[in-house]
Amino acid sequence: MTDAAQDREVVAAGAGAGGAGAGASVSRTLVHSDAHAAPLLVAIDGPAGSGKSSVSRAAAERLEFGILDTGAAYRTLAWAAVESGADLDDPESVLAILDAWQYTITLQGQQQVNVVLAYGDERRAHDVTAAIREHAVSGLVSRVSKHPEVRERLNEMFRSIVAESGLAGVVIEGRDITTVVAPDAPVRILMTASPEVRAARRAGELPGLTPEQVLADIVARDAKDAQVVDFFTPAPGVTLVDTSDLNFEQSVQAVVDIVRAAQAAAEESGS
Repeated sequence: MTDAAQDREVVAAGAGAGGAGAGASVSRTLVHSDAHAAPLLVAIDGPAGSGKSSVSRAAAERLEFGILDTGAAYRTLAWAAVESGADLDDPESVLAILDAWQYTITLQGQQQVNVVLAYGDERRAHDVTAAIREHAVSGLVSRVSKHPEVRERLNEMFRSIVAESGLAGVVIEGRDITTVVAPDAPVRILMTASPEVRAARRAGELPGLTPEQVLADIVARDAKDAQVVDFFTPAPGVTLVDTSDLNFEQSVQAVVDIVRAAQAAAEESGS
């Protein structure tokens, strides 16, 4: 085995006070990769219910890339704010959680999300993998993500996770990914769908709620999100993938095709 190719551990680090490196906690998966090559970054934006999370994960698996679900960090932060009694609308209260927490997320295999929170002098670990997907948490995400300082802190954490992953490629999906977190990513995709289609998809995932209730929630969330990010107009250099008329397999294949075309173009330009 050469120095350029060796078994490495994928490290997903949480950021505490002072940026991405402070208060770090790690989640490791053993992989085989090029120790000197930066991962190929595939950035995917999209509104709630567009399919970006499930499609991104399936595309990453097909490409043998890692997957970084940035929305999980915002969901975890919203959950942590409620758990600790913080004011979700006060940026200082939310930042205080980031100053003290340790956040970990797996990049390959079954997703696992853990967070360590401070309770005075005590620190307590929580497996929040299931809890952060509850409908009640979804409705709180916009309240923590609206704070610019919070977004900046988490964006730095996301960049560090990708840079230190040791993987050949990472699909990173969520808000601001194509424009703020990874504006120079070689592949940038805006995945969207009509509100009605997104509501129909989400209704199947949320038992007990009618499609009309889910549609109302999506329209309200779109309005909140629109205050900080445009999920419907691709920035220059971003490829639009509208999944309104695509099934799941077609949506995944559309992403894979875009990535492979970019890889082929890069190989041709480098030859």
